[in-house]
Amino acid sequence: MLYLLLGLLLFLGVHSSRIFADGWRASIIERIGPMAWKGLYSLASLLGFVLLLWGWGQARLEPQVLWATPVALRHVAALLTLVGFVLLAAAYVPGNLIKARLHHPMVLGVKTWALAHMLANNTVADLLLFGAFLVWAVVLFIVSRRRDRAQQRVEPPGRMGPTVLALGLGVLAWAAFAFWLHAALIGVRPFGGA
Repeated sequence: MLYLLLGLLLFLGVHSSRIFADGWRASIIERIGPMAWKGLYSLASLLGFVLLLWGWGQARLEPQVLWATPVALRHVAALLTLVGFVLLAAAYVPGNLIKARLHHPMVLGVKTWALAHMLANNTVADLLLFGAFLVWAVVLFIVSRRRDRAQQRVEPPGRMGPTVLALGLGVLAWAAFAFWLHAALIGVRPFGGA
């Protein structure tokens, strides 16, 4: 569990620099330059990600079950992850209506993904992993929207073509992950089996 906690602290800590230490972040970037910052940021993120994956994998070997998960929540989780994948796709397809309306679809996608996994899973490690990401995404979304309002940032209006593309890419990515990649990478089949 220690590696999971360290990984979460490092990964989410690095990704929280604009939330809690924006002035410090800006001064470091000014001092060492944007490329060096991106390199250090990426290295720390990767190390944190590896640690949290390792720690979560180790915790899964001896799970501490907290409750029995109703089967219905797995169906809710499947639907929520579909929404999460569409939101993630919307973050990268320029000019779509989803991004124009929500402003930060990637953060909302992480929030939806984390909530879905908290509903479908039932161990201490799951609660730590997905709960930490859920809290981080909620805080980041609030801070990002406040920053948008303070800077009077307006997203360009969205169009239907890019919106359909974002929806299609999100659904395809979700299907690939749900029916194949989740089992291959995580070792769990969301729709039955081990």
